Amino acid sequence: MSLMTFLILAAGLTLLWYGAELLVRGASALAVSAGVSRLAIGLTVVAYGTSMPEMAVSVMTSWQGQAGISIGNVVGSNIFNVLFILGLASVLAPTVVAHQVVWLEVPIMIAASVLLILFSLDGMLVRWEGALLFALVITYTVWTLRRSRRELRAHPEPEAATPATSSLSRQVAEIIGGLTMLILGSKFLIDAAVVIARALGVGELVIGLTIVAAGTSLPELATSVVASLRGEGDISVGNIVGSNIFNILSVLGLSALVAPLTVPLAALTFDMPVMLAVAVVCLPVCMAGHIISRWNGLIFLFYYMVYVLFLVLTAINHDSRYLLGQAVLWFALPLTVLILAISLWRHRVAPRH
Repeated sequence: MSLMTFLILAAGLTLLWYGAELLVRGASALAVSAGVSRLAIGLTVVAYGTSMPEMAVSVMTSWQGQAGISIGNVVGSNIFNVLFILGLASVLAPTVVAHQVVWLEVPIMIAASVLLILFSLDGMLVRWEGALLFALVITYTVWTLRRSRRELRAHPEPEAATPATSSLSRQVAEIIGGLTMLILGSKFLIDAAVVIARALGVGELVIGLTIVAAGTSLPELATSVVASLRGEGDISVGNIVGSNIFNILSVLGLSALVAPLTVPLAALTFDMPVMLAVAVVCLPVCMAGHIISRWNGLIFLFYYMVYVLFLVLTAINHDSRYLLGQAVLWFALPLTVLILAISLWRHRVAPRH
């Protein structure tokens, strides 16, 4: 490992941070100017923009016939988005979740995950399925923006710290500049991480299962953490939920349009069910007071570490993966269900006192 590798790593982190800061500021100002809510901007402009690395990697690998990377990138990124990014953002600052996200966007994310699994049952994602997924994301985007404008006219948002006086051209320039810095930063960070992982003797499969999926989600990570610290909770949560919807409907939809995708059996039997479970668990977590607490954030981070550890143990065919699976099944999962049930119960009885 050379000094240049660590300089590239530092440059990637710097670009990610300042790119996210620029994107959140520009997107929040654009929401005010365009007459749509910050949540709608987070669900569409910010979410789709920060998902461009996933789009680039999945479409390129689909074109090259590497369907496993294309599908694994999206599924792995969706798991990373919820467990790691929302977990970390909530640990740093408890994240307020809008009522609309709980009762509308999270169910749409769950429905998209179910649809992907149903389409994958025959082991293929063919072109007509990709076309349907892509048509759904266009419909969802138009519907979200139109609904937001109607609701905002009826119930105006309070003016936050975001200045509404900046020109439209400046807002667009900030968004484009922020996205460019995020994409460049994620590329630098991925390249440096791969070099470091190889120097440490980590195999190519493990690099693909972890660094590629997590690396393409670095723009979401930077954007959500910055938005959470700035008090822009709607952009933080909207970015994650919108990105997951976009990843399934648009990224995999377009990838399947480019070339039919063969779905790996391991993804269908393990990773996709994990992705669906992660989406489903968002409902009770978000319903408990419409806030993701630091405690819930820690639970999310714990499960992401367990998921990555299981992937690594499976990749090297280590027997302890069975022990880890049993520990999660018989101890961690029941404990998590108990904690979530207590959180929901406390939320239900709190108004009565």
